[in-house]
Amino acid sequence: MLIKKNIGFIGSGRMGGALIKGIISKNFNTNQIYVSDPDKGEEISKRFDIHLSKNNGTLVENVDIVIVAVKPNNIFYVLDEISRAVDDSKLIISIAAGVKLDDIKYHLKNNGRLIRIMPNICALVGQSASCIFCGQKTTSDDREAAVALLSLVGKTAVINDESLMDVITGLSGSGPAYIFVAIEALADGAVKMGLDRQNAILLAAQSVLGAAEMVLDTKIHPEELKDMVASPGGTTIYGLSVLEQRGFRSALIDAVSAATERSRQLGNR
Repeated sequence: MLIKKNIGFIGSGRMGGALIKGIISKNFNTNQIYVSDPDKGEEISKRFDIHLSKNNGTLVENVDIVIVAVKPNNIFYVLDEISRAVDDSKLIISIAAGVKLDDIKYHLKNNGRLIRIMPNICALVGQSASCIFCGQKTTSDDREAAVALLSLVGKTAVINDESLMDVITGLSGSGPAYIFVAIEALADGAVKMGLDRQNAILLAAQSVLGAAEMVLDTKIHPEELKDMVASPGGTTIYGLSVLEQRGFRSALIDAVSAATERSRQLGNR
């Protein structure tokens, strides 16, 4: 279904740009991609050889799927602007954290078929952890198209409770930043003990990548995989003991909780 669709991006910042780059890297036809962005649109259009729309309304008229990739504080202005061009033939996909479908529907005057998605920055390298929630007017084809789009840039989960989108935002939306800090800290530890910075970052990042692949490929619970590494009296269990003493596990739990609450606050403004 997706291969036959024209796709338009309103906004081409970090997330919109990541999705554009990600789907083009998987050989999606650039002639079917449109972008509208007063700041970066011309540069993105030239870099990826995609259509540049002169304004958001024109973009909507030319595409089947509209991906609204603007910040939450700008989305209602954009929705009001395009509302006249939107009808139920258009699939509108929002990336805005914390912005509920009911609010989007209101600003589009109840027009359009609506989906919320939450990809993450790892779409830039085809490894996004994404989530989808579909509105009432959407069809099975719409859902398949959204899943197909996000599958071009990583793995995708579908949820049936919109309130969980805030949790997804706190987990996988913000999650890469948590992992970047963990990689940096692991590398710092190795540098402190004498390893050069380049190799420290390489080995820390590859360790995280390999551990993630083991969880996904083996489908073994992370606790069991951890126990496979932590032999009695060995180096790993001593390191894990320090992580427990310093509240590593609780810090991650609290980080997801805090980001989830912030997403809820953004949605209630």
